[in-house]
Amino acid sequence: MNEVRCNLIVIRSHDLENAAAFYSALGLWLNKYRHGDGPEHYASESDGQVFEIYPLSLDAQPTTTTRLGFAVQDVDQVYERLMAIGAQHVSAPKQSPWGRRAVLSDFDVHRIELTGQ
Repeated sequence: MNEVRCNLIVIRSHDLENAAAFYSALGLWLNKYRHGDGPEHYASESDGQVFEIYPLSLDAQPTTTTRLGFAVQDVDQVYERLMAIGAQHVSAPKQSPWGRRAVLSDFDVHRIELTGQ
């Protein structure tokens, strides 16, 4: 059987530094990179998966129609930490068929789903 797994997620943001602060507060370890003449961006690599934040041109829209899901140790704690830095509430932490779960939006209105590990 052929296994397929996601190994790269790239989002775009009008405010790269704010986005990096948000995802750092989520718990990702982000580093700033530039490949050749390409734009500076942030990247986090963990267990063979890469999460990147690239700048968005002024006339383009952020990648807001995709929901991003992150498994975290403590949904309530991460939710409160993100809300304290300005995340937008969508769904407060509560029990679900998938365990403890919450949904919020980052500064670019990407929907972020947190689930307990």
